[in-house]
Amino acid sequence: MSEEQQKNNAVKDLTEGEPAKLIFYFTLPLLAGNVFQQLFGFVDTLIVGRFLGVEALAAVGCTGSLMFLMLGFVMGATSGFSIYTGQRFGAKDYAGIRYSVIVCLVLSVIMSIILAIIGVIYCRELLIFMDTPPEILDGAYSFIVIIYGGVGGFFLLQMQTNLIRALGDSKMPTVIQAVTLSINIALEPVAIILLGLGIPGAAGATIVSLIIGNIICAIYIKKKIPLLHVKKEDWYFDKAVILEHLKIGLPMGFQSSIIAIGAVVLQIALNGLGPVAVASYAAAQRVDGIAVMPMMSFGVAIAAYTAQNFGAQKFARIHDGVKKTVWMSCTFSFVAAAFNIFFGAEIIKLFVGEGQEQIIQYGQLFLTVNGLAYWALALLFIFRFTLQGLGQALVPTFAGAVELVMRIVAAIVLVEYWGFLGACLAAPMAWLGAALPLAVAFYITHRRMKHLYTEDD
Repeated sequence: MSEEQQKNNAVKDLTEGEPAKLIFYFTLPLLAGNVFQQLFGFVDTLIVGRFLGVEALAAVGCTGSLMFLMLGFVMGATSGFSIYTGQRFGAKDYAGIRYSVIVCLVLSVIMSIILAIIGVIYCRELLIFMDTPPEILDGAYSFIVIIYGGVGGFFLLQMQTNLIRALGDSKMPTVIQAVTLSINIALEPVAIILLGLGIPGAAGATIVSLIIGNIICAIYIKKKIPLLHVKKEDWYFDKAVILEHLKIGLPMGFQSSIIAIGAVVLQIALNGLGPVAVASYAAAQRVDGIAVMPMMSFGVAIAAYTAQNFGAQKFARIHDGVKKTVWMSCTFSFVAAAFNIFFGAEIIKLFVGEGQEQIIQYGQLFLTVNGLAYWALALLFIFRFTLQGLGQALVPTFAGAVELVMRIVAAIVLVEYWGFLGACLAAPMAWLGAALPLAVAFYITHRRMKHLYTEDD
């Protein structure tokens, strides 16, 4: 099989065709996968809340910021590493793609080991530092220590699926993700209810499903994507290429962790409001997570689109794609906001049942406040992922720092005076604060690229 034939096998060239159509159809599988992932979280929270009680729900819920601290880094770093892969694909550099695969996987293994060791050693101290209520501390620790210990499974699965997406295939990663989460959903009630393993059972089911998902993904790549097959001659040391991966991946990973630190500080403030506030926030975040998935999916799509077109030096297509994605994503943001505002309370009831009026009221407040600012989140995702697709890391990292500051202000100042409402305002403040420098940076970048436009674009 020639390299040209390999190129057309289970991959998608995003440098040719109408931008809006390409981005929209690339986004649909991403959206399906992301929604399915959030639905898993929805079901996970539903099972814990209904069968183990509100206290267990609060215990698992208060680990959300710690999970984001580590898993957010993993998602950011793997996305960043694969940006280089997408750029090589757009440039038709097939040897460069294969070497990128090696770099990505080696870096993933090394970082997984480091993160697992640090996480397992320090997660209990972090929970104590966060002022986790004593009645839920042990339950929270029993969950997060297992998740941290198995972070390698998450890292490698994210890396493999991001490599596939970098080549323009957003469908199969979604299928693999759906299968993995389906296995998780099937195993979790067995572990919690039938085996009586409680909270640790929920975490254990997640790790087992990740192992199976990695095996499925590796088999698919082996059979269907020759472009990602590493050859013997591809094993060499190229410091410049490795540094290029780290230059993009590490800032994207740390950017997510910076944002997560703000979430940890906010969680400390929430813990001070008591288990009811913690449970309310945890349940509402599950609903909110599903609502924001269209915006997140458009962001991931524009990153892949931008990386390929940047590698192909088709700069005019990048601006055209961004402009059309803004319209699509903002439209979705208004629909999601309306749904949460009008139906949020009924969905919150699914987690806690009848008779938990304060939790339902708090949850509805959270969904309303966040929904009104979804448009800002849509713009944030588009500008951030576009800049990252171009290989730029400085401004997105700065924007992440702005998000951190905004969340800390909300935790320290607004929660003190306004209670749960102050916590609800943290995300909208962070989105608005971060979107501004990203929009300015994209505008400046677009102006600089204008002189590179050609009639062929």
